[in-house]
Amino acid sequence: MKVFITGGTGFVGTFLTKKLVEKDHEVTILTRKIREGVQLPKGSSLFEGNPTEPGPWQERLSEHEVVINLAGAPIFTRWKKKMKKEIYNSRILTTNHIVDALANRKGRDTHLLSTSAVGFYGFHSDEVLTENDQSGTDFLAQVTSSWESAALKAREQNVRVVLCRFGIVLGRHGGALAQLTSIFKNYLGSTLGSGDQWFSWVHEQDLAHIFLFLLENTSIEGPVNCTSPNPVRNSELTKTLGEVMHKAILFPSVPGFVLRLMLGEFAQTLLKGQRVISQKLQDSGYQFQFPALKEALEDLLVASQ
Repeated sequence: MKVFITGGTGFVGTFLTKKLVEKDHEVTILTRKIREGVQLPKGSSLFEGNPTEPGPWQERLSEHEVVINLAGAPIFTRWKKKMKKEIYNSRILTTNHIVDALANRKGRDTHLLSTSAVGFYGFHSDEVLTENDQSGTDFLAQVTSSWESAALKAREQNVRVVLCRFGIVLGRHGGALAQLTSIFKNYLGSTLGSGDQWFSWVHEQDLAHIFLFLLENTSIEGPVNCTSPNPVRNSELTKTLGEVMHKAILFPSVPGFVLRLMLGEFAQTLLKGQRVISQKLQDSGYQFQFPALKEALEDLLVASQ
């Protein structure tokens, strides 16, 4: 298939592109600026354009059978008013322009796999959340709900829409794990707040295979939780990461008020969480390669040492 990816130059998009071309898919990656010397896997190419604005990239997109929307400004920062606007616009405007572009497609079956996040559900305690649960009311939940609503408008054009609700993606070359390992290497790792908050995660290998699974199983539509079947508490994450890295946990938990002083509203995302499972994937027969956290961390960290 011909696959068009927005946000494809990040660590998730880079890994996913590699897996797609290994399966003989032809991949076009939208980037705001094409830089000299960029190495791409054979079978992939770059196209220059800003997805938050209309442009020639929309005509290029309409030539593809599959659109994977990964675009969105990072959320792991202090949320000032300007940053909140960027978080919102980078997702909603991009998705609106993608849906507009799909109106010009050349009469073929088309699939939109649009990124979302488990933040859709808002903050919860111990209840298990599946794709049947409703959205929350905090800032991220509202952004994610609007993001999904924008993507679902493509259904009006008879486009198949899958809403890929990511957990925290654990990968070798970026994301949360890179930040965590740098802290643990200096023996500064510790639990956050009570440590009881749930951490819904997915190995990068499983995430890529989930996308391949969704391309093959076209009867799956709507929200899909892209998370391991075994979420863990923050305290278990801390303990397991310390064990895998052979780094002792020397410091007590970071108090919640300290994180709030440092990070403002964003601190709530670290201090609260969601216990999300991938019910739809499991019911559809997807088999996780890394369902357990320790094995996932060993694969990502021990094998690369």
